Amino acid sequence: MGKPRTIGIGMDYSATSKSALRWAADNLIDDGDCIILIHVEPPKADHSRKQLFEDTGSPLVPLEEFREINFSKQYGLSNDPEVLDILDKVSRTKGAKVLAKVYWGDPREKLSDAVDDLQLDSLVVGSRGLGPIKRVLLGSVSNYVVTNASCPVTVVKGTSISKSQSGKPN
Repeated sequence: MGKPRTIGIGMDYSATSKSALRWAADNLIDDGDCIILIHVEPPKADHSRKQLFEDTGSPLVPLEEFREINFSKQYGLSNDPEVLDILDKVSRTKGAKVLAKVYWGDPREKLSDAVDDLQLDSLVVGSRGLGPIKRVLLGSVSNYVVTNASCPVTVVKGTSISKSQSGKPN
């Protein structure tokens, strides 16, 4: 076992970001690592803490405080039981330190900036699986981060519904 690492996980509470968290917990996190859940709120979001931390992002928040409903309300975040269960489990079973940080702005830029700001050894993000046209029009967060981040980035693809499950003929 090497030195403990700092691993960032992009979290927007979508199915793909939860898949990324699950993947990291099962495959990447080792004993003593530090996990930082990185939330990026829209630039126009208006929460009580935004004015204090808009430029630098919130302070690092420990798991115990992150789970409190008051914290979630102050930052406009979801208090997702599934995410909290995964974080609790990896903290208990692997001795990982769990923190959260909130930024405001474009997720592509803020996730890339977080790599240097938080001195991440690795970043894990989910992929929405946009097709080529939507990717060009909307921009892909994962493509941008892979290209611009100064650390290794793992992109976890979401599971797609097969044609037989969607009711369409094969």
